[in-house]
Amino acid sequence: MKTLTLLRHAKSGWDDPVARDFDRPLNDKGRRAAQTMGRHMRDEGLVFDHIVASPAVRVMETLDAIASGYGRKLEPVWERRIYLASAATLLDVVHELPDEAQRVLMVGHNPGLEDLAMLLVPFGGGALRDRLEEKYPTATLAEMATGAERWRAVAEGQARLDRYVRPRDLDPALGPDER
Repeated sequence: MKTLTLLRHAKSGWDDPVARDFDRPLNDKGRRAAQTMGRHMRDEGLVFDHIVASPAVRVMETLDAIASGYGRKLEPVWERRIYLASAATLLDVVHELPDEAQRVLMVGHNPGLEDLAMLLVPFGGGALRDRLEEKYPTATLAEMATGAERWRAVAEGQARLDRYVRPRDLDPALGPDER
């Protein structure tokens, strides 16, 4: 059975003057959150046969910080279609994943990742699904058992959400900023 893990990029620096959204970097809190998630992934023994990611700067920097906490280099396949993609486009990317990969990490952006997770995991899919539906914050990880033997067969409403971890679940200081 194929396992798909979705990771939203960490918090980016909206105060950073960049010409294009694509070039927006992480802020300090985002780097800390990504390192924390990397340590969590290491401690939980999460490994991936294949990583596919948006080539946006904030995703690249998220993966660098994740690797710092994880303790090993992550070598994604950069897929431009993931940048600000809809759930339908992301599902197309999933359907094209190599079948020899059993555990895939996809790193990208909202609202597409959240919409994809909600598309794959049926309504009423339990407490984790309810938390996902509330919000999919930056640097959050969602792991789904797809129920499929081939990536092409991953289908709407057929996945089970087995893990949903936000940075603030690991360190309350990484929660939302006070206003």
